Amino acid sequence: MEIMATTSEHATGKNDPKYFYFVDGEKFDSDDEFTTGAIIKSRLPDAKRGYALYLEGRGNDPDTLINDDTSVSLEKENGPKRFYTVPSASFGS
Repeated sequence: MEIMATTSEHATGKNDPKYFYFVDGEKFDSDDEFTTGAIIKSRLPDAKRGYALYLEGRGNDPDTLINDDTSVSLEKENGPKRFYTVPSASFGS
């Protein structure tokens, strides 16, 4: 009977994360509908945590800078949310 319960749980997706998104092409899972820029960055490699984070715009919508305190819904709108990072620019030292 335990096998059936496990199969049933898998079939209903109870153990699967509800939401997912991509950062620089890498997939991340989340059980929460909302996240923040800080949470997203905390899951990135150390070298990228200080980078600027952008949410790709859909169609003709511009890309959006996501600050650490910016709340983002992970609800799919024509597909999962896609983010990318950009290193800080330092001109002339």
